[in-house]
Amino acid sequence: MPLYEEIEIEDMTFDAETQTYSYPCPCGDRFKVSLEDLWDGEDVADCQSCTLFIQVIYEEEILPKLRDDDEDESDDDPDGRISKKTDEVNTNDSKEADVVTNAVANLSIDTK
Repeated sequence: MPLYEEIEIEDMTFDAETQTYSYPCPCGDRFKVSLEDLWDGEDVADCQSCTLFIQVIYEEEILPKLRDDDEDESDDDPDGRISKKTDEVNTNDSKEADVVTNAVANLSIDTK
């Protein structure tokens, strides 16, 4: 494992969505290591395009907290019920709209 360099975590870029730290590799790609790996004590980031590695220098106290899988769900709906029922709600809304449209079409107003 050819170690390219030791890099301070402050010099790396953190992507909150993917929970990944990255740093530019001389090959043009990026070294990457997941936040979960860092929390597990794995301090080596690799580049997928070449054989180089970097060692990440950090203290656990400064790492962001790991995002729970449950946090991917809506904060307003901790049980995930909204996303599971979306298709059913859309279908019901469509049926109700058809009923309203038909009622309006059949409505006659006597202005006398």
